[in-house]
Amino acid sequence: MTQETLLKISSSPHVHSGNSISAAMRDVIIALLPATALSIYFFGLYALAIIVTSIASCLLAEYASQKFRKVDITINDYSAALTGLLFALIIPPATPLWLVFIGGTISIVIGKQVFGGLGNNLFNPALVGRAILVASWPVYMTRFVSPFDGVTSATPLGIIGEINKQFAGGLIPDTNLMASLPPLSTLMTGSIAGSLGETSAIALILGGLYLIFKKHIDWKIPLLYISTVFTLALIFNGPYDRLWYATYNIFAGGLLIGAFFMATDWVTSPTTKKGRIIYAIGLGLLTFLIRKGAGLPEGVAYSIILMNMVTPLIDRYTRGRVFGEVKKHG
Repeated sequence: MTQETLLKISSSPHVHSGNSISAAMRDVIIALLPATALSIYFFGLYALAIIVTSIASCLLAEYASQKFRKVDITINDYSAALTGLLFALIIPPATPLWLVFIGGTISIVIGKQVFGGLGNNLFNPALVGRAILVASWPVYMTRFVSPFDGVTSATPLGIIGEINKQFAGGLIPDTNLMASLPPLSTLMTGSIAGSLGETSAIALILGGLYLIFKKHIDWKIPLLYISTVFTLALIFNGPYDRLWYATYNIFAGGLLIGAFFMATDWVTSPTTKKGRIIYAIGLGLLTFLIRKGAGLPEGVAYSIILMNMVTPLIDRYTRGRVFGEVKKHG
């Protein structure tokens, strides 16, 4: 007769928060639904085809990679689906479906599975896929269309980039270019040229607030990231009205989707409080520098990738003293 074990001894933590990977991933997907719905509304059924293709490619790549590595299949935890949705929302709405499939596969295989899977990746997987596609197929990845009619059109940040070049060269900015900038109200609703999910500021803010309410992300990262860009734009406004230019830099481009949904990634952002502050401010500095001085009008993706790269160093130099650790002398 065996005696039932009444006491189980294990290491901490001993209290479960009730959260799980699948629940957290599902909440992020829910937070992205407003932006997803508006992308389909503005860019039509082809946007839906991009989203479905991206998610399908990520799920397939996750399954095949884990099967090849002979590890547990985890496509049911929603992490691959979330990567697919994020990747779809940060690419142009006219991207060919074959390229979407390649990008989704790259996001999972190179951005995630090469490092050992979820929890081990150094970079945000969706941004890895986007960065490689921009470097390999720049024509497709820089072709944006306007909502509803699908006519090739410049993005608001693309127009600002051209104006900045003229101003930096000592020229008077083209008044036609200045006049072609969409009003701030249009940026809020999202009826502008841009990547699928970065067009509507309202949709992204609502999704971000939902994640903060559910305590899935640290509110300090998006706040400090956005505030840094805003402050720098106030100081280095160029030929624009200061407040208008600073506000425009927040609502145009991928800053909001980057700040709420990618810079706050649990795996690739710092774990210490001081580290998150340094990380967020660094993101803002890099984003503004790339937007203002580099050849690319947008700097969010590369800023996050660069700061992901130094996250381990930030954690190393901002962590507190370990309890019980003996300080070494000499």
